[in-house]
Amino acid sequence: MAKKVVATLKKEDTKGYAKVIKAVKSEKTGAYTFREEIVPVDQVQEAIKK
Repeated sequence: MAKKVVATLKKEDTKGYAKVIKAVKSEKTGAYTFREEIVPVDQVQEAIKK
């Protein structure tokens, strides 16, 4: 599935996008889970901060 998403993001006529993967710690168990988002390149820093 990830390969398909990456392939569709590389079209010439589309705006630049990036896939942001963050590790989020659970408050209940203390385990880490990964959260993925696809955001425009100019909003990558905002996605990392939140």
